[in-house]
Amino acid sequence: MVAVIKTSSSIRAVLNYNENKVEIGKAECISAVNYPLELEKLSSSSKLNRFLKLAELNTNVRRNTVHISLNFDPSENHSKEKLAEIADTYMEKLGFGRQPYLVYQHYDAGHPHCHIVTNNIQRDGKRIDLHLLGIRKSEPARKEIEEMFGLVKAEGRKQKEQFSLNPIDIGRVQYGKAESKKAINSVLNQVLFDYKYSSLPELNAVLNLYNVHADRGSEESRVFKNNGLLYKILDENSKPIGVPIKASEFYSRPTLKFLEGKFKSNEAEKEPYKKYVKNVINLVFIREDIISPEKLSKILERESINMILRKSNEGKLYGITYVDHKTRSVFNGSSLGKEFSAKGIQESCAMHILTLERKYQKSNSTGSANFQDVELREYVKENLTNILLRGEKVNDYVSKQFKQKKKRRIHKGL
Repeated sequence: MVAVIKTSSSIRAVLNYNENKVEIGKAECISAVNYPLELEKLSSSSKLNRFLKLAELNTNVRRNTVHISLNFDPSENHSKEKLAEIADTYMEKLGFGRQPYLVYQHYDAGHPHCHIVTNNIQRDGKRIDLHLLGIRKSEPARKEIEEMFGLVKAEGRKQKEQFSLNPIDIGRVQYGKAESKKAINSVLNQVLFDYKYSSLPELNAVLNLYNVHADRGSEESRVFKNNGLLYKILDENSKPIGVPIKASEFYSRPTLKFLEGKFKSNEAEKEPYKKYVKNVINLVFIREDIISPEKLSKILERESINMILRKSNEGKLYGITYVDHKTRSVFNGSSLGKEFSAKGIQESCAMHILTLERKYQKSNSTGSANFQDVELREYVKENLTNILLRGEKVNDYVSKQFKQKKKRRIHKGL
């Protein structure tokens, strides 16, 4: 079993996410614990109000919502009763046994899993400490539960990717608004709440992978002036098709105001994952012969990172966005550092080509040519001159240590 804990400042958004899954037949609420009424008698509003009343007891607590997913091995097939019992045991060991919480069984992934929605404000107004909750309580609880219920253990096996969202089948939805809305909604439900993005372009970097686009309209449009937002389906050429749908028409109401709140909270949540993404890119440059941003993009896909290349109409690369599906984090290239921006990556590729060209020339002069990669050899021959003459400062990427040593030697000679 794998437990994933997320905290939030919006119980409404988290509850809407799960209730919307129920509405479209992708989930079922199987348990409501510490509620005054039985599950069958609870409406969506009564589920929400229970949490809101507790939140009012301590308005100083900003992140008062806890959203947990318990994920099981694909070989396991648990009944609703067993899932509810596992959830109850887990919440008791986590210290949330007396809190109101809802358990939802989801059916939209290749592995069995359930979601638990609760908050950390107790009846006396005190909060339950969430600091390092995963390490302090969740991990020990997970291991005990695996033994108690005979579950497949998370440790000792390679965990499979949980994200299994496919791009929208544009052939099926381009002519009908109802079908379009359903298709867009399935993408939004997965992306909006699982990924950490801090701007509309970063969100669209993920949505576009699944043929969806969030559009504010032109600055002169009524949509833009009213702070509106439209969701569109994209064709194979990334052009909008079908009927645009207002954000307010979706059950979860993913409006611009809602997204702006996510941008702010996601900025801090994704910060710890910057180092991981940077390390992956640096390791690829060390291991591989990276001669172009396009080749780097293809290799990063094997590491579950989509590298989105933004180009002008003339084909000039002007921006890069990285979508890491392992940590569910999205970064504009420049936010990682100048070497990860569009210009930085191009210059790193140019430096790589210079090194390879020198090796190729040296091997030819000694009669022991071992430059076996035909594609690489042809690329170097055809593009080296253009790259070196494009006006970019390749020298900026010579290490500081080398520059300093060079300066000291010249000074010493004088």
